[in-house]
Amino acid sequence: MALITNPVLPGYHPDPSILRVGDDYYIAVSTFEWFPGVQIHHSRDLVHWRLLTYPLTRTSQLDMVGNIDSGGVWAPCLSHADGLFYLVYTDVKSRKGAFKDTHNYLVTAENIEGPWSDPIYLNSSGFDPSLFHDDDGSSWLLNMIWDFRKGQNSFAGIALQRYDRATHSLTGPIRNIFKGTRLGVTEAPHLYKRNGYYYLITAEGGTGYTHAVTVARSSSLLGPYEVDPDNPVLTSDQSQRDQLQKAGHASLVETQDGEWYMAHLCGRPVVEDKCILGRETAIQKCHWTQEGWLRVMYGPHPSINVEAPKLPPHPMPTENNLDEFSSPELKGYWNSLRRAFSEDWLSLSERTGFLRLKGGESMQSTHHQSLLARRLTDFHVEVETQLEYSPENFQQMAGLIIYYDTTDYAYLHVTHHETDGRCLGIIESRHGIYDELLLNKIPLPEGPTRLMATIHKERMQFYAAPVDEAWRAIGDVIDIRNLSDDAADYIRFTGTFVGLCTQDLGGRCQAADFAYFDYRPLS
Repeated sequence: MALITNPVLPGYHPDPSILRVGDDYYIAVSTFEWFPGVQIHHSRDLVHWRLLTYPLTRTSQLDMVGNIDSGGVWAPCLSHADGLFYLVYTDVKSRKGAFKDTHNYLVTAENIEGPWSDPIYLNSSGFDPSLFHDDDGSSWLLNMIWDFRKGQNSFAGIALQRYDRATHSLTGPIRNIFKGTRLGVTEAPHLYKRNGYYYLITAEGGTGYTHAVTVARSSSLLGPYEVDPDNPVLTSDQSQRDQLQKAGHASLVETQDGEWYMAHLCGRPVVEDKCILGRETAIQKCHWTQEGWLRVMYGPHPSINVEAPKLPPHPMPTENNLDEFSSPELKGYWNSLRRAFSEDWLSLSERTGFLRLKGGESMQSTHHQSLLARRLTDFHVEVETQLEYSPENFQQMAGLIIYYDTTDYAYLHVTHHETDGRCLGIIESRHGIYDELLLNKIPLPEGPTRLMATIHKERMQFYAAPVDEAWRAIGDVIDIRNLSDDAADYIRFTGTFVGLCTQDLGGRCQAADFAYFDYRPLS
């Protein structure tokens, strides 16, 4: 029996929206402040997955410069009707305090790999939009409603409004069709129609360890919706921390043979309650009861190993984890912070065989950082690069960064000191508190410098060496459990990235050249 091994998308891949078109399965996930926007993954058997494309690749589709940490693209929903792919998503501009500025948009494409259209603005009443296409040819937008008023339930229910495909606009009255269950924090609505019932799937309980999937149904699209008496249909067993935690925010798919599966987010704590890989995507097999209610096989808790559908095995090609920057295009796993790839800060052509990054703003900037990174998807890994860089003063830095957001990162960098000349330093930001972990800088000879980090769950060690010399440990082992959603005193939503960056705080855009980046999972 073939098995799905969870998580199917390890590392930061939250809020999955799963869709089948013919024999092809797709999952769209949130990308928050990382660019390009929305990852779409592809499978033929629900077992093997590959990153296929990003639909939001232009600033005209997604302008996130200045967006706050854990802002940007929340909870995309992918759907298909009349030969057209639809993608709705939220661009979150503010989220702390009473108010949330959450703008919802729609883009379309005839081919899943694009080109995708410029966005159609929908509304800003809440987040987690989804689009439901009924069998009568109508389409409907759903999103949760945010209520900022003191003393009110902030998660005020699920809004429903018709979307006119001909005029590309919302039309008609807005209805609040569901106020949620006793679990509260009702969000992430998805509608499905089966055997005369409309099934409303929502996430409740908050996106942490009490996260859950709940179901309600109605014979009418507009409700009222009857709550499943056995809710939640999926939630994690918090007493079993070696199992999948944070299970929630789900969507459904039916296979060609009538089997049902649920894609949902989850987390895997490495120590205490800290999930350094962020919120990941898993898949569970489902069935329907005689009374017409959805059940997770072996639920309500998620399983790591799940019976796969009766489909032919279809392994997917994998992208080489060693990038020698010899292609004119970046590999698909690379992301930048908030801004699009462009020659004014990133180039693969100015020096053949190198990635050139031009010095940008500081690591705490939400505007123009020159940072290129990929998701941490393994608990045990080595990452390595080789850097050619000639800084002229202490405001110029370049190197290897382990990054969660503007408040939490560890950065091994080459810089210049008035006394020591070209040298190595380590900057750490922990909960927004700046520190320098090498008060006595380590002088470096001119020429290429290799930089490496080894990560073993919550412990990370930096290394450095000139070319053809032995590695030397730089600084002490660093505890990186702060690089997680769970380590902050406020809610945040992304995951740990590893990558390359350079800063020129004097504004001269001093360039750094990287010869390669190697990501090596360890057993």
